[in-house]
Amino acid sequence: MGKYMFQVNYTLDGIRGVVDKGGSAREKATREAIESLGGSVDCFYYAFGENDLVIIADFPDAVSVAALTLAVSAGGGVTVKTTVLLTPKEIDKAAKKHVAYRPPSG
Repeated sequence: MGKYMFQVNYTLDGIRGVVDKGGSAREKATREAIESLGGSVDCFYYAFGENDLVIIADFPDAVSVAALTLAVSAGGGVTVKTTVLLTPKEIDKAAKKHVAYRPPSG
């Protein structure tokens, strides 16, 4: 399972939905959508500042993440920025991989 962070911003219609039905209803709908794709929610937080909502979730594959973001974005209530998260051990493995790369100045 891969871990992903979703930084969500509501559109005017999305904000109206939250005001009308409440934040808990949107959390439930989000959890159901993620679980329908074989994923699970680690955390779900409303936020002040740059983003209205931050979600961290596990997914079985990137195709499932793409399916979620396409469906959610097509609904028109939010915009979503998705970030792949890596553990320190995954970075350790990446650092040990040989990469056949030569910088432009080299």
